[in-house]
Amino acid sequence: MKNLFLAVISISLLAFASGPSVAKDWKSIRIATEGAYPPFNYTDKNGKLQGFDVDIANALCAQMKAKCKIVAQDWDGIIPALLANKYDAIIASMSITEKRKKRVAFSKKYYTTPAKFVRKKGSGIEINTASMKGKSVGVQRATIHADFVKAEFGKVVSIKAYGTQDEAYLDFAAGRLDLLLADSVALMEGFLNTPAGKNAEFVGPDYTDPKYFGDGAGIATRKGDADLAAMFTEAIAAIRANGVYKKINGKYFNFDVYGD
Repeated sequence: MKNLFLAVISISLLAFASGPSVAKDWKSIRIATEGAYPPFNYTDKNGKLQGFDVDIANALCAQMKAKCKIVAQDWDGIIPALLANKYDAIIASMSITEKRKKRVAFSKKYYTTPAKFVRKKGSGIEINTASMKGKSVGVQRATIHADFVKAEFGKVVSIKAYGTQDEAYLDFAAGRLDLLLADSVALMEGFLNTPAGKNAEFVGPDYTDPKYFGDGAGIATRKGDADLAAMFTEAIAAIRANGVYKKINGKYFNFDVYGD
């Protein structure tokens, strides 16, 4: 009798686990951003998260009539923590790539900007294997930029990967790097337009190849929460149409960061 009872309980639990999940109403959403990637996301002197990503997140939540909590998360662990259910979505300038789509679901893009190299003024370094041979390139760890440099120039350059983009800026300014590669807008606003970047300049073409750089920056959710990603897609279209996106865009940029 005891064995029969245990068998019935086991079957019931199995049926419950394999049955359809209860749909979430998404009235409360936890969102992660990095907080170290200006002007898209950063932490101000008062410890408050700011930036384009943060303003977009708040606007999307308002459009969706959802109460949202935005938290900071180091870039290296941002997808693992999402999968561990520490939050529900990532709004942190994360490019929509095939590699990432194997792990998470994405909304449609909410902006797209090219990647670009930076060199020291007067260095004469050009973006080709002959000129870059033996040079050091700084990138942020676990990014599309790190993957691109490794694939295209890994045989001729020394790649130095950093936990944050700011750490790469510091080493470049200190003369410990020959080149940087990152998002062109992040480089311009977070480095070149600051005193630390006064002796640096862009070099080479814009990089946009979807093979490496994906289809713009999207909002990531767990695959099981693809309905939430779809809700964000609808909200992005709505704030693009009603002028809210344009207002946020104008706060940070003098061009349409959404792209083509």
